[in-house]
Amino acid sequence: MKNKTLEIKCPKCKKKFDYYQNEFRPFCSYRCKMIDLGKWLSEEYVISHKDQEDDESDNEISDEFEDK
Repeated sequence: MKNKTLEIKCPKCKKKFDYYQNEFRPFCSYRCKMIDLGKWLSEEYVISHKDQEDDESDNEISDEFEDK
């Protein structure tokens, strides 16, 4: 049986590593994985919406529940 190898770059630090031999993939280390998680939790990363109509309808719904 042949071992699979795939050398990729860590999305955080750009260090090359073997994807299949790493428990922290797609990151090279626990440190890079935690740095990325911290950015998500502190809302430094944002997923944008393409559909503006969804954003407008969300605002209308949230207006109904605001304290007046």
